[in-house]
Amino acid sequence: MRKIAATYVFPGTTSPIKNGILVCDDDGTIIEILERGDSFREEAGVEFYSGILTPGFVNAHCHLEFSHLHNKIEKHIGFSGFLKKINQLRDEPADKEKAMQIADRKMWAAGIAAVGDVSNSDFSLSVKQKSKIAYHTFVEVFGFHPSRAERAFNKAVEVFESFEKANLSTSIVPHSPYSVSPDLFEKVQSHALKNGGLFSIHNQESKAETEFFLSGKGAISKHFSDNLKLETQHFIPSGKSSLQSILNYLPKENQLLLVHNTQTRRDDIEALKRYRSLANTYFVLCPNSNLYIENELPPFNLFLEEKLQICLGTDSLASNTELSILQEMLTIQENFPTISLEELLSWACINGAKALNISTAFGSFEKGKKPGVNLITGIDFKTMKLTPKAKVKRLI
Repeated sequence: MRKIAATYVFPGTTSPIKNGILVCDDDGTIIEILERGDSFREEAGVEFYSGILTPGFVNAHCHLEFSHLHNKIEKHIGFSGFLKKINQLRDEPADKEKAMQIADRKMWAAGIAAVGDVSNSDFSLSVKQKSKIAYHTFVEVFGFHPSRAERAFNKAVEVFESFEKANLSTSIVPHSPYSVSPDLFEKVQSHALKNGGLFSIHNQESKAETEFFLSGKGAISKHFSDNLKLETQHFIPSGKSSLQSILNYLPKENQLLLVHNTQTRRDDIEALKRYRSLANTYFVLCPNSNLYIENELPPFNLFLEEKLQICLGTDSLASNTELSILQEMLTIQENFPTISLEELLSWACINGAKALNISTAFGSFEKGKKPGVNLITGIDFKTMKLTPKAKVKRLI
């Protein structure tokens, strides 16, 4: 049994506890939290740290398969430029498995206990089987042209079944509103309803996405015709935002993760509310990736006003310098200093666990759970803010 004390313990579901003591089994199973407050004194057998104890972080959106593209794509090239680079580089010769192994180990060391990972193949399967991290794999489908729907979906089913046979949590999901035809959307939706899995989609990631649905023109249209050599005549712009255009393909019964959301506006949220419950809808924000590609951030203040369920992701090493939830929190705090540390930690821990349907085991310090234990140092305790020197160390 271990007793671990810190300046504050952040349980995940309640307010931070000053001078709390986390009691757990040697394997990390939580037994209880003792509150000492201002009466704290040194106790035999208690480890004490200056900092905040938190549950293991949940990275709700990642692309482990792109780990070999670390430092291969320059910053601020815009969304269409990024798509072009991904298309050019994703299949270049590289030791992809080693790159994924390294990324996986670094995420574990950075306090990440669980990951929602997007995959287009089963390349990451063996890495995930051996990992200490709990993964849910979103098997992602592309297919802008209707003629590709059957082939794209059948390939996804093969990958899905590979993960399922390996006893790894998985579901089939669409890549984005603009890259999936109505025929393919219907196949994915039907599979989701039948299997009851998690549903995730890249949402409103760029102005180009909005322009494509409003007019059928712009950078995404050029990407399809110039880079992918695809015909676009079949696409009829809806004259609405991308999210509002595909709402009927997002199964109401399934837990939904909307990822990125940099261009999401209030009328999109209102349309979403009319269509489905926000109780099973999560907004996954990946600010460092958004800055890396387009140097733009999601409207955090709007999302707070709307009381949306927010969780955090890192995206991939193709669009980020590192896979660190702490760094995502630092970026948010720097740009939105009124957001409290307690709120940031709830996004990083319990909200991510709820989004991935793993909150019975992860996301909070509650009796019987094994969420992992992180120590965050470099805190300004007067303001309860992270400092630029903030670091995370995994204790369990």
